[in-house]
Amino acid sequence: MTDPQTPAVLAERPPYLVAGLVALGALVLYVLTLAPTTQFWDTSEYIAAAYVLGIPHPPGNPLFVLIAHTWGLLPLAAGYAMRINLLAAVTSAIAAGCWFLVSERWMREWVPARLPRRLAAVAGALASATAFTVWNQSVVNEKVYTLSLLSIALVLWLIVRWDDQPAGEGHDHHLLMIVFLLALTSTNHMMGVLVGPAVVVLLFPLLKNERPADEAARRVEWSQWYVFCSGYALIVASGLESSGPLKLAALLFLGAMGYAFLQARNWDFALAVLLVAIVGVSVYLFLPIRAAHFPPINEGEPTTLNALWDVLTRQQYGKPPVWERQATLWAQLGMWFQYFSWQWGRDFPASFQAGLAVVFGALGVLGAVRHWLADRRRAIAMTVLMATFTLLLIFYLNFKYGYSWQPDKQLPREVRERDYFFIASFALWGVWVGMGLATVMEWITEALEAREPDGARRWLFATPVLLLALIPLWGNHFTASRKGETLARDFAFDLLQSVEPYGVLVTAGDNDTFPLWYAQEVEHVRQDVTVVNLSLANTDWYVRQLQRRPLVTFDSSSAPAMYRGRAWPKPPGKLLSYSDEEVAKLEPVYWLDQKRYVNFGGLTITLDPQQLGRQYLERADVVVLKAIDDQIGKRPIYYSRTVGPYADQFGLTGYLEGQGFARKLRRQPLTESDSLKLLSVFGFVNLPRTEALAFGVYHADAAARRRPRGWVDRPSEGILATYGLLYQSLSQALRPTKPAQANRALLVADSVFKNTSYGLIPPADR
Repeated sequence: MTDPQTPAVLAERPPYLVAGLVALGALVLYVLTLAPTTQFWDTSEYIAAAYVLGIPHPPGNPLFVLIAHTWGLLPLAAGYAMRINLLAAVTSAIAAGCWFLVSERWMREWVPARLPRRLAAVAGALASATAFTVWNQSVVNEKVYTLSLLSIALVLWLIVRWDDQPAGEGHDHHLLMIVFLLALTSTNHMMGVLVGPAVVVLLFPLLKNERPADEAARRVEWSQWYVFCSGYALIVASGLESSGPLKLAALLFLGAMGYAFLQARNWDFALAVLLVAIVGVSVYLFLPIRAAHFPPINEGEPTTLNALWDVLTRQQYGKPPVWERQATLWAQLGMWFQYFSWQWGRDFPASFQAGLAVVFGALGVLGAVRHWLADRRRAIAMTVLMATFTLLLIFYLNFKYGYSWQPDKQLPREVRERDYFFIASFALWGVWVGMGLATVMEWITEALEAREPDGARRWLFATPVLLLALIPLWGNHFTASRKGETLARDFAFDLLQSVEPYGVLVTAGDNDTFPLWYAQEVEHVRQDVTVVNLSLANTDWYVRQLQRRPLVTFDSSSAPAMYRGRAWPKPPGKLLSYSDEEVAKLEPVYWLDQKRYVNFGGLTITLDPQQLGRQYLERADVVVLKAIDDQIGKRPIYYSRTVGPYADQFGLTGYLEGQGFARKLRRQPLTESDSLKLLSVFGFVNLPRTEALAFGVYHADAAARRRPRGWVDRPSEGILATYGLLYQSLSQALRPTKPAQANRALLVADSVFKNTSYGLIPPADR
């Protein structure tokens, strides 16, 4: 075994320079693979919210909005989206430097040689930084998770530094900074707060290796622990979905303050903890203050106390209590292991991924065991931390079955993969992997003891084993990278330009709406188009937002040629003729007892429960129907092709004219002509206009570009497949009259489908 650690080794100054180099190396990697613009899912929503100082979906994430808005003002890149993506890279890179510092400090207990120890810590930080989910989230600001990752890493390093101070001293400045960071990160996302249990363990007086001899000093220790625990409970309870835990936490804090005052005479520390916690949590005040100014993105519209509480407690999502499992607990645990298997070689076949998961899983377990043998107290803290970010998080999040979990079965599924919720557990596992590699090095030094008496040289001879940490760097470099990917931004531009000036465009969900928000608010593309999102239109705040949104004047100078050379009168009024009182009285559901017909300006709409597949109309249906009633003949009304057969369910198939990625609602039934063709799957298509859009406006080359691993995110590949389907149908329609153009369209479709799970176009359809 290794020699006992000397005080000189344990008293080494933290290697901040090396940590800075680790962070810089991670940053260089992330910048080389950085997304150049917005991406799908929540990326566009959060970038747009940062740009307009708006409020994204509950719980509003005010800290992120403020930091990202400020960061976006810095001239760090030409494009605004790339600047915000760079924020994700920087925060994650700094976290990697902190992982190095933590693991290097903890490995001093059994790795005496400085250089090998630091190299092992670098290896652990590298494994953390290049784990698939960490890397993939660090090259695009998809949400708020890398900022949470940074706060977790900073708090962990601060408590490690506190722990290294002499026994019996207060070290209040470390603890106050930890409390402040925990309170602050709660206003970004509650994930960052989950580092707290590790702090609780390391603060617990009875677990400390050294205790002060003075009774008064011991009472101070206990008061610190009581006050921190109750303050932490207060912070956690403020983010829970019930007022009960908040009241209980407040009582606990009052009790801790009483102990600090009566027993330890440490009441000033208790008051300071309360003060810094209030200052940190006060960032939430941004929500009602900004909401009252009605920014373009104002989700939940928290202008009242009730609305603010609904936003903070995520009432919009209506998740069941944790004891009502949305999937079996075994399946939820299995989904985490599935995501874990992706971390170390996502580019490789599934069988190889599983093998690497065993290798890196074993290294992590080995590191954990060695940590327990060398330093039980700190190992307990690390184990509690890992359990919090895995077992506790799995239980609390209570996800449905994963998107790719047992795909052959009909199960209630999440709309996308949820691996990003476990980003901290994968990063922390890398710390244990570094410890595991150090343990293998230790075994090698023991095996070489008979041949090489110099212990330092033996450790150096063992360092080649650290090359294993390079496997995730190589095994994820295709799949984790987002370099050159512009599809989300391109699709938003293409869809908006498919719509005539002052059009009303109906969309379905996140991926066909948030990129449009980004394009309109950040790049100012076609702000004259009113986007009506079907999922959000079921909320009351969104309908008010639609009514309040001003109609921007159409700018023909930056529009495609088809919109130039003629006047486009700006229509007056709001989207809906409802008064504010009528909007407030809209019901969530309107029951349909039988088939009905309604006439809007000569357009007959069918309300048939059988055709709809349900016995009711949702608020969103009523909003869309009211928009048709009020705007037909005044403003062009379009349905995005991403809404599927939604409009057809209302008997509108014969009134919908396909124009590229959108279908325009006509007032009279359509019939085939030289320019209007009835195509399978696509229905009536305006061929000249669709051809002009496809070859003169759309980003076909960007959609068709080769992607080494294809389209990785299967839940969002429908957008890419839409390009393939459009160009495939266009090829068939143009074949009789324009064979050269048809071949061009087929080439695009073929290239697009090669990137999707749909594969190649069947030869019979060529």
